[in-house]
Amino acid sequence: MPSARPRVLFVSDLAYPAKGRRYCDEDIVLTSRLREEFDIAVCHPLDAAALMTGFDAVVVRNSGPVLHYQAAYDAFRERALAEGVRVYNQLSGKGDMAGKGYLLELTAAGFPVIPTVDRAEDLHLLPEADVYVVKPRQGADSIGLEFVPREGLAGLAFGDILVQPRVGFRYEVSFYFVDRTLQYALYAPDPERRWALEPYEPTDEDREFARRFVEWNDIAYGVQRVDACRAPGGELLLVELEDLNPYLSLDVLSPEARDSFVARMKTSLRALIAQETV
Repeated sequence: MPSARPRVLFVSDLAYPAKGRRYCDEDIVLTSRLREEFDIAVCHPLDAAALMTGFDAVVVRNSGPVLHYQAAYDAFRERALAEGVRVYNQLSGKGDMAGKGYLLELTAAGFPVIPTVDRAEDLHLLPEADVYVVKPRQGADSIGLEFVPREGLAGLAFGDILVQPRVGFRYEVSFYFVDRTLQYALYAPDPERRWALEPYEPTDEDREFARRFVEWNDIAYGVQRVDACRAPGGELLLVELEDLNPYLSLDVLSPEARDSFVARMKTSLRALIAQETV
């Protein structure tokens, strides 16, 4: 049974050089606040599998793209599932946690997502565009992303890539959830500056848009970020469903909003720890 003051292993790559973000600052702040209710130990993702025994939960936060340490991450995931370790976010996610194949599933199901295909014979299903986005199925942090003109599509080597039309969006907006409850939203008014974020007040339609993806996903306990773009026609389209280790941009929030998020995350983490089975 969990102790009165639960022990939490917090996984973060504090030195990862993320573009436009400082992982170390966000996780230093977050661990300092979680420490108010939990006994916290911080470790690098390469050490998580060896150290997680004896903790009530493992919180995976700004651990960097797992493709840089795929074998170690796979070993951590396999062992955590086999031993019933409580991992936050839960390892049942269907978004980026499982690769970007979910974009194909959501496209086929008619969700409001940038249309995506992974076979040459399906290219005709995409809206016509002058330029297309080609990304690895297991990509992250824009690694391996390419822009290909229409005439270049015939030369693509399909197998482990996804293709989408390049959308001339007005801005990007992200919705941040704890469990299935929206906590706040931020947007980048300048399409050329993805991480120059400002507070965003979502409409009821925006909230419903984001909620659909969180409800579709298989995570009861965890933090998720729904990334979307405002298309030229005014509609929102999903860009990514970040459910593994989404950066939270806590530094952009007001003190009140940050306090509210941390309080909700504490409640969620305690609820996960209280589960008899995972």
